[in-house]
Amino acid sequence: MEQVFRERITTEEQLEALLPVLGGAPSKLVVDKVIHALDAHGKAFIAKAPFVAVATADAEGHCDVSPRGDAPGFVHVLDDRHLFIPERPGNRRMDTIHNIIANTHIGLIFIIPGLEETFRVNGKACVTRDPELLKLTAVNGREPLIGIGVEVEECFMHCAKAFKRSGLWKPDSWLPEGDRPSPAQILAAHVKGKIEITADQVDQMLQESYTKRLY
Repeated sequence: MEQVFRERITTEEQLEALLPVLGGAPSKLVVDKVIHALDAHGKAFIAKAPFVAVATADAEGHCDVSPRGDAPGFVHVLDDRHLFIPERPGNRRMDTIHNIIANTHIGLIFIIPGLEETFRVNGKACVTRDPELLKLTAVNGREPLIGIGVEVEECFMHCAKAFKRSGLWKPDSWLPEGDRPSPAQILAAHVKGKIEITADQVDQMLQESYTKRLY
């Protein structure tokens, strides 16, 4: 790593020395915005969010961020300190689930399409088969087999600078369809030499999973 990344910041003192260049210490608003339980505003934001990024790490600290998405409100607010995220069918790697079993720390970023500010939640997680919660989150009569329980330790709004810089919600900044990366081609290339499969076959498998195995 040292040969690739030079002049690394490795101490708190080095980081603190950069603060004047960055504009000084965080404002009082930024410092004091953190709360330790969900209020009515946080609950309403989560109820309107159809997407959440879930960050976890295993016992050795190897990190993972996994997307979760469904109809707005699919993450259920149980009370001021607890959330439930149903685990829908995926690729069966279950990286997030394995991580939570080994390391209960979790971070969430809730996203509402068109809104550039996001809502962050940090806390502790568990894997649960609570029958009432599984029934509560059934879709088309199908209950999830498991879910993620979250105990909120802190939550706060995150500013819109990343979304403004990226132009994420501006359709005129999006790549034309022909210029977008092909997930099927990428997957086929990554398994080359291990699995004999073409990009067309991968694309067919993906489309089948999207139409037949969402729930």
